[in-house]
Amino acid sequence: MRVIRAPSIGRAHEQVIQMILEKGWVLNTEDDEATIEFEEIAMQVDSPLAEPMVSQHSRFQQKFVEQYAKDLLNGSHASFEYDYHGRLFDWGEKLSAGGQPVHVDQIAYIVEKIRSSPNTRRAIAITWNPVIDEKLDDCPCLQLVQCVLRDGKLHMKVIFRSNDMLTAAGANMYALVQLQKSIADQLGVSCGTYTHISLVPHIYYIRDIHDIEPFCEKGKLIQPVREVCRACQRCERGKTA
Repeated sequence: MRVIRAPSIGRAHEQVIQMILEKGWVLNTEDDEATIEFEEIAMQVDSPLAEPMVSQHSRFQQKFVEQYAKDLLNGSHASFEYDYHGRLFDWGEKLSAGGQPVHVDQIAYIVEKIRSSPNTRRAIAITWNPVIDEKLDDCPCLQLVQCVLRDGKLHMKVIFRSNDMLTAAGANMYALVQLQKSIADQLGVSCGTYTHISLVPHIYYIRDIHDIEPFCEKGKLIQPVREVCRACQRCERGKTA
């Protein structure tokens, strides 16, 4: 596993993209989409509310990530196969216990668990629901959220089974840090570290080729593996790769 330490989530986003593009390998997914994949990565941010929270190179800027965070925290009227708000705040779709539908507000549980047992290691929320997700074409990437209260600060750790680091990770991190802040505010404490673990980080280098160039700046900031440059063809490096 590779570990990235960064002063903000915006900088962590830039560093992880550089790592994958320069050190990753080509792999076609089970849906036959071309990716650059990499080994497990853990990104630790000591001050998750510090700026920049959004990389200037990302396609999705402040207005987009703010709306994404609101949807995660409050829910959305849009229709999806799943959404993280439902999985975190109302887990249990299609499940029953004692003849009653299951509805679990896992975030409320985290708050109350830490409030009643400040040293707990059990303040977790999960998203995976085998009854649904084993049959979904588009199943949750975020799998687990854990919060711990240490030294008067709320630390959050999240685990993604798979993570589109180029276009999705920036918004994911921003929204989850807002969730961290919301939980911390309810407990009357400040935010500690944010740790983002991706078990299979990747970039869709054909589908999202136009989103790579702003991070790369024609090879000035990042020198991607040759397959990416061949697909891009927007600088001399691409033409000779």
